Amino acid sequence: MSDRTRLRAAPAAEHDDGCGPDSAARGARPEGARPEGARPHDHADLGRDQVVAMLDDLRRTLLDRYGTSDERRLDSTLRRTRGIVVPVRFHVVHSGSRGRLSAKDVGRQMAALNAAYGGRKGGVDTGVRFRLAGHYRINSPAWFHQPRRYEAAMKKRLRKGGPGTLNIYTAAVGTDVLGFSTFPQWYRKRPYMDGVVIDYRSIPGGSLRHFDRGYTAVHETGHWLGLFHTFENGCVSPGDGVADTPYEARPAAACPHGRDTCPQRGRDPVHNFMDYAYDTCMREFTAGQGRRIRAAWAAYRSRRSSARHVGLGTGPATGARSVAAPR
Repeated sequence: MSDRTRLRAAPAAEHDDGCGPDSAARGARPEGARPEGARPHDHADLGRDQVVAMLDDLRRTLLDRYGTSDERRLDSTLRRTRGIVVPVRFHVVHSGSRGRLSAKDVGRQMAALNAAYGGRKGGVDTGVRFRLAGHYRINSPAWFHQPRRYEAAMKKRLRKGGPGTLNIYTAAVGTDVLGFSTFPQWYRKRPYMDGVVIDYRSIPGGSLRHFDRGYTAVHETGHWLGLFHTFENGCVSPGDGVADTPYEARPAAACPHGRDTCPQRGRDPVHNFMDYAYDTCMREFTAGQGRRIRAAWAAYRSRRSSARHVGLGTGPATGARSVAAPR
């Protein structure tokens, strides 16, 4: 799994976080709250060997399915006028009234996803749109307060749909870690774990200062769609594997201006949704990230019955429903 941790210090290459190597996280602790160079564990901070293996797997899968691993060539061949429409199953996990998001809250988060991926914040239009296919409420104090501890049980009980359905779960993830997600490469081994978990306070209008525009979900969904952090591997090749996101030695904190931490060409992409800056600082995906998303979708999340078909999911969205869960 992968998750987003927006942090205030340099990255660490640690993985002994109690949640396994396939998870990632985003944090909101202010600068200065930790010793210099220290920060919470982020499961999406993968090791270089993991990144290389995942990029190789993507290339092999594309070659097997489409006869080419060239993302530009594939993109021009499979370009669709309607783009990719992702059905979203939105699971509001709450403890009584705490965390019990309203339909309007869910709608604002969906709007933030569509604005970010549609290029309406200043970046490119990735061609991805999100459609609410279901909204559910689950009253479970245990799951709400400890979503990482009970992640497997929660997802096994609640997850709906196939590889092309995005399941979003909201709960009290924490302030060191605001969200976590899976990568598409991991769906084959553990499909029941597929999805994105975010802190309920990070939605648009939420109570987390600096992280209240819904971009935690945007970031985590980027991992779910196949993107790595912009600072992946620091200044070392292959970085995040996307040509038009400059190398970046460490995550952005707050909103630095003109930062350039690597000798390679280009300033740090601090405004990119796949960095760790404040929500007010984030505004863009790049054209290369859009191609990577569409390539990963074609490789892992589209219906295998047709190389040119993108699954649109099932029926229209319904009102929120309560789902029984352990207390």
